[in-house]
Amino acid sequence: MLPLFISILGILILSACTPTTIPVAKKASISDAKNTSTPVAKNTSVPVAKNTSTPVAKNTPVPAAVKAPAQCQPGHQVGFLSTSHSKLVDASSGCQVSLTGVNWFGFETGTFAPHGLWARNWQDMLKQIAQLGFNTIRLPFTNQLFDPASIPNGINYQLNPDLKGLKGLALMDRIIQGARNVSLKVILDRHDPTADQRPSLWYTDHVSQARWIQDWVMLAQHYQGNDTIIGADLANEPHSPATWGDGNPSTDWRMAAEQAGNAIQAVNPKWLIIVEGVDQYQNDSYWWGGNLEGAAKFPVRLSVPDKLVYSAHDYGPAVYNQPWFQTPNPADLAHTLPAVWQKHWAYLQENGTAPVFVGEFGGRSMGQDAEGVWQRTLVTYLKTNNISYTYWAWNPNSGDTGGILNDDWTTVNQSKIDILSAYQWPKLGQPQSGSSNQRGNADAVKNAYQWPPSK
Repeated sequence: MLPLFISILGILILSACTPTTIPVAKKASISDAKNTSTPVAKNTSVPVAKNTSTPVAKNTPVPAAVKAPAQCQPGHQVGFLSTSHSKLVDASSGCQVSLTGVNWFGFETGTFAPHGLWARNWQDMLKQIAQLGFNTIRLPFTNQLFDPASIPNGINYQLNPDLKGLKGLALMDRIIQGARNVSLKVILDRHDPTADQRPSLWYTDHVSQARWIQDWVMLAQHYQGNDTIIGADLANEPHSPATWGDGNPSTDWRMAAEQAGNAIQAVNPKWLIIVEGVDQYQNDSYWWGGNLEGAAKFPVRLSVPDKLVYSAHDYGPAVYNQPWFQTPNPADLAHTLPAVWQKHWAYLQENGTAPVFVGEFGGRSMGQDAEGVWQRTLVTYLKTNNISYTYWAWNPNSGDTGGILNDDWTTVNQSKIDILSAYQWPKLGQPQSGSSNQRGNADAVKNAYQWPPSK
């Protein structure tokens, strides 16, 4: 997601309208996916070639005899993670964990810093995330963050004096150390090539595929041995003309993900390599980055295979009213949506191919309308199937979804906390604490939305 905001006198202000001078990123839609009016830059230095090799056979389900790993006990010190079929596990002990977190965006924007630091202290922000029961932050960034000319702005240095003079990687280091101090894990998300671009592919005229891989290798080396950082979400929401498995080096996202993932593993084999989907596969359209149907026939192949995690993004009708939301009775969505998720991404975890991580989902409504039913049903589905997630977003200034925080950047949207608290895993560095005040309401929500629902 790309937050919609405007800059007035140096202060970021949420805008409810769409300025004509600022491109607004939209989630994948049927019309978006087939928009061919804007030419897409191709990498002409690489010849286009079709993959004529024999397709990889579909992964077979895990045999029933395979024993699932035991869950990590609260308080167990979790380090780096690996995968065991469909499970995420502590790499050292083998016990099972789940990631239940939030997206805190800003590093990918022209502020070159997490948002909200104009309103409060950065450490207080991290403490609140942990106290509300989350165990992971997905931290979006842009490659432009690492350019010498990228100077942070939107930081109140009276509230954040220890951030003064920090920029780029040094500022990211400080945020990650703060996350470690409150036992939060971090997933790095290459969200955009530059602060003003939302391209369909993982490279542009300004940020080449080589630069994209180079920056990932730099980060993997820089954070080597730091088990606060557990994974690399390689590129955010590839979409048409991005393809999956067709062998075209200009568009085949699966091929590019393998190249970047293996380059990372050559210098840091301990990270999870998180690969999002595309939007279209064999004429079936879905959300940007959410269509993983092609992974059945063309799985991602890594040098260290037990580090692969597939990722999908999923949104409600407020972002785009997809065909599967169009029903006269919103309550029916609780029965129909699971088949949509299973088809496009959840099957990979269901059949034991690999864990699936829902890196983004979120919306404003928690009520009985289609948006609210979608959101409640999805949380229950994730919990029932033990699928990890990071909610979009912690920030309130995401135009079409809002955030966990209200516009004052301090108080919380309690209805969202009540829903998400029904599926929160203990923090991965210490016993679960700080979220007990949500448990009563969360249990009520959970009981009201048991899966599968009854008609």
